[in-house]
Amino acid sequence: MNKLLLLDGNSLTYRAFFALPPMSDASGRNTNAVYGFTMMLLKLMEDEQPTHFAVAFDASKKTFRHDTYAEYKGGREKTPGELREQFPLVRDVCKAFGISVLELNQYEADDIIGTLSKNKSFDQVTVVTGDKDLLQLIDDRVTVYLTKRGITDVETMNEAAFKERYEGLAPIQMIDLKGLMGDKSDNIPGIPGVGEKTALKLITKYGSVEALYEHTDELKGKQKEKVEANEREAKMSKQLATIHTSVPIDLSPDELVFHPYDVSKVKPLFVDLQFKSLLGKLSGTTEEESAPKQELQQIDIGQHDLSKAVLLLEQLQDDYFEEDVIGVAIASDAGVTVGQLDLLQDERVRAWVEEETQPTICLDAKQTIIQLKRQGLTLRGYEDLLVAGYLLNLSGGTTLSSIAAHFSYSLTEDEAVYGKGAKIHIPEQVILHRHIGEKAFAVLTLFQRVTDELNQNEQTALYEELERPLVSVLAEMEWAGIHVDVSTLQEMEVDLRERLNQLEKSIHELAGEPFNINSPKQLGVILFEKLGLPPVKKTKTGYSTAADVLEKLAPMHPVIEKIMHYRELGKLQSTYVEGLQKVIKEDGKIHTRYTQTLTQTGRLSSVNPNLQNIPIRLEEGRRIRKAFTASEPDWLLYAVDYSQIELRIMAHMSQDEKMLAAFLHDEDIHTSTAANVFKVSPEEVTSLMRRQAKAVNFGIIYGISDYGLSQNLGITRKEAQTFIDTYFEQFPGVKTFMDAAIERAREHGYVETMLKRRRNIPDIHSRNFNLRGFAERTAINTPIQGTAADIIKKAMIDVDRTLQASDLKSRLLLQVHDELIFEGPKDEMDALESLVKQAMEHTVTLDVPLRADGSVGETWFDTK
Repeated sequence: MNKLLLLDGNSLTYRAFFALPPMSDASGRNTNAVYGFTMMLLKLMEDEQPTHFAVAFDASKKTFRHDTYAEYKGGREKTPGELREQFPLVRDVCKAFGISVLELNQYEADDIIGTLSKNKSFDQVTVVTGDKDLLQLIDDRVTVYLTKRGITDVETMNEAAFKERYEGLAPIQMIDLKGLMGDKSDNIPGIPGVGEKTALKLITKYGSVEALYEHTDELKGKQKEKVEANEREAKMSKQLATIHTSVPIDLSPDELVFHPYDVSKVKPLFVDLQFKSLLGKLSGTTEEESAPKQELQQIDIGQHDLSKAVLLLEQLQDDYFEEDVIGVAIASDAGVTVGQLDLLQDERVRAWVEEETQPTICLDAKQTIIQLKRQGLTLRGYEDLLVAGYLLNLSGGTTLSSIAAHFSYSLTEDEAVYGKGAKIHIPEQVILHRHIGEKAFAVLTLFQRVTDELNQNEQTALYEELERPLVSVLAEMEWAGIHVDVSTLQEMEVDLRERLNQLEKSIHELAGEPFNINSPKQLGVILFEKLGLPPVKKTKTGYSTAADVLEKLAPMHPVIEKIMHYRELGKLQSTYVEGLQKVIKEDGKIHTRYTQTLTQTGRLSSVNPNLQNIPIRLEEGRRIRKAFTASEPDWLLYAVDYSQIELRIMAHMSQDEKMLAAFLHDEDIHTSTAANVFKVSPEEVTSLMRRQAKAVNFGIIYGISDYGLSQNLGITRKEAQTFIDTYFEQFPGVKTFMDAAIERAREHGYVETMLKRRRNIPDIHSRNFNLRGFAERTAINTPIQGTAADIIKKAMIDVDRTLQASDLKSRLLLQVHDELIFEGPKDEMDALESLVKQAMEHTVTLDVPLRADGSVGETWFDTK
């Protein structure tokens, strides 16, 4: 019997990466994903005994699905560099075992698997994946192993199991379910507000998306409105979710035959990757040839000195509001204790977690705080390795792996990281727990090294007084969430849908024929072949229709402006109006997560969803803020932000006399600048003069060039350079500050903010003009922008402490760069405004006053 085993290479590698802690070999290569994938390979080869074997990978980011929907998979976060670099190693492992590796441009791994699974040459096909999309392939010959938690735990899905799980539906109807409920991970829109439960009910009744739309007269109320308003999206989503089963793969079944692997080809790769414990699992390898197995013994909780110990709560994915804890580890100098959540019920552990004077060392304290809250526990005292390591300004992001690499600390799978002779015992079937134990002890060891370096850099205060206390403030903000009025978003959705339809008709009329506006390929043909516009640039797949290209073409044809507007409204609709509805939790709130360890300037970033990037340039974007309201009856929102904080910091740092005087006398800084540059009185400054001065004021902070300023103001480069030269003549202190900042970067290789946050600038000595120029602009901007980030963080801490010491019920909900958003009872608003302004305006002392301006409203929109 021919038995084909098909593996979804991308899915399984991704799962292995997030299931196992960071590991690296002696050369610093990350290997945890390769290790986990290899463990799964060995287990599958032993259990399945396939006659034919293949692993499919995605060949490129762009596929034929992007021609249908340009935003397909558009919401995904960038693949971590630590994972991306392991894909070639995973391919090497497959090839060493003699397993066929398949990939094809313009197609996904799913399509390759789908095509092979339908080949009748194979009597039995087993697909292994973590992606539920592949369940649509199940039939009497095809079984899908769906990975669950960890790396070896799978759920067998055949026709009977699928029908039981999905209430009698056939596997092929999975594409109809996806058509209605969409797929957040692939950015397939579906119908907003329709989840799996509703989709199951509708497809069970009507059988397919198409049949549903033949019976919309049977639907009622809001459901009927949603379904009818999103017909195009539902049918497109079904199309996107459908796996292509006729990929042009020029392969015969004989080319997929799997023979017993040659140990002599696999062993050298395992040695190179330092997979010592896996050597003994290779068939034909003797006990003497395999690596000696470490004798492990777990210590009891009572043996730990909890005055200096690590608590690690492991989860598979990032979202700690959704993800469950899959393992718990406590590490101290004595050793490691590993187990499940019941470890947290130990009286000594509970007392340790809730004792403020006995800090708990965490890898990620915010994740730990939230997960403990979900268990009814409050983490009061903590240390945070990722936050502390972030201040070392590591390149490539801050992870356990990057911190370990910085200190040349090995995270290999067999590293003796259990302390001075300490050993732990973990059952073989719970191999993940061993890794959690190693990870916890690595946190313990690395935290001491990180804090030692922070002390050497004079950054201890930055960690202890700013970044560490901010963690709990952010955790409380995330836990509180912000209430969203769904009906407001739904009304916007209907309105935008109508406007998009009107724009689409107008674009088709101007183009002379209907086409898919979201398809770059079809759009390129219309613009550059039918309408004869000059192609600005080409890509590997055809004409470029990127935003910068369309901006250059705008004066040449009226259709361009409409296409640009269509794109803006389309993104607003899919990313925010529809997208925000999908992330509202059961409590009616959005709980965005703040990332504290990402940006090099020190700014916070907001993810899942990003509430800092709601576009407010368009009126439609500003209207989205109307959906954000207070969560309690008779409560209001209060939004407050710093006025021109970066320019005030520039005045303080540059000590330019005219800038200082403008702020000290509470003058309008742009009018003052215009008066000085144009050499007129403030009363004679026109709106155009002020606009130009404003462009220079903010441009100077970012090291703007004559070309950049000319583009901003619509003037010649010569005029722009004259403007810049005149500015520096009038504000010589600014020029001196900029030159000194570049010189400091050249001397030290880094620049600092007022509070000692560092940013390394390695390209400051580059021979490449562009790289060196960017480095110089970074040297000017970072001390200013970074100090602004530090000030708003410190203000958040000060405000939080003041609120906690007061009797007010009001609370901080959001931070959007220089803006803070609060909610509270209507009768507290005057007291809240006074308290917040006082804290924000006195959080640091500058040579010019800080000013915070705010207002109250029933919605976020109303506060401006």
